[in-house]
Amino acid sequence: MSMTVQESPAAGVSDATGAAANDAAGSADARVTDLIRDAIIRGEYAPNQRLIEADLSSTFSASRATVRTALLELASEGLVERLPNRGSRVRAISLDEAIEIIEVRMGVEGLCAAKAALNLTDEDAAALERLRDDMSESVAEGDLMEYSRLNQYLDLRIRELSRHATASDVLARLHAQSVRHQFKLSSRLQRAKVSVLQHAEIIDAVVARDPDRAERAVRSHLSSVIDALREL
Repeated sequence: MSMTVQESPAAGVSDATGAAANDAAGSADARVTDLIRDAIIRGEYAPNQRLIEADLSSTFSASRATVRTALLELASEGLVERLPNRGSRVRAISLDEAIEIIEVRMGVEGLCAAKAALNLTDEDAAALERLRDDMSESVAEGDLMEYSRLNQYLDLRIRELSRHATASDVLARLHAQSVRHQFKLSSRLQRAKVSVLQHAEIIDAVVARDPDRAERAVRSHLSSVIDALREL
C-alpha cells in the first residue's frame, strides 16, 4: 500500500520565509557593495586608506557581516586589499597600471560596442539617443557629477547590449579599477566637453548599426583618455 507524504503548511511557510530572508540579505550586500565602490571611485576613501568595518557599518547603516561581504567582493574586483590580521584598505592603483588597464579595455570595449551595434533594437536605439542628449545637457549645464553618472551608465548599457557575457565580466572588473582615475578627468569641465562629443560618436555609431565604426569610436575615445591621464 502506498502512502502520499504531504508537506506541512508550516514547512512551506518556513521555506518561503527563509528564501525571502536570503533575498533581503543579498540585496543588502549588493547595496553596501555599490555604496563603498562608488565612494572609492569618487575619492572619498584615499588609496591605501584603512577600511574599518565598524566605521563602514555605521556610515552605511549595515551589519558588520554585510560590510565584510562587500569588502570581499571589492577585493575580488581589485579595488580593496585584504591585509592578513589587519583588515582591509583601498588598493592603490598607479597611473601606469590604470593606463595598462585602459589599453586592455580598448579591445574588449570595442568588441562590446561592435556587438551592441549588431544586436540593437529600435527601442534600444531610441533609449541611447535620449542618453546622448542627457549627457550633452549635463555638460552644457556644468553638472559634472551627473555627467559622470551617465558616462558610467553608458558603459554598462553597451556591455548589456553586446550580450557577450565573457567580455562583460572582464570589463566589470577592469572598469572598476581604472574608473577612479577617469573620474578625475570627468570632474574637469574642459575634458568633459571633449569626451561628451566622443561618447556621442560612440552612440551614433551603435545606433547606425555600424560595428566597425562603433569599435573605432571606442578605441579613439579610450586612446584620448590615456593621453589626458598622462597630462594630469
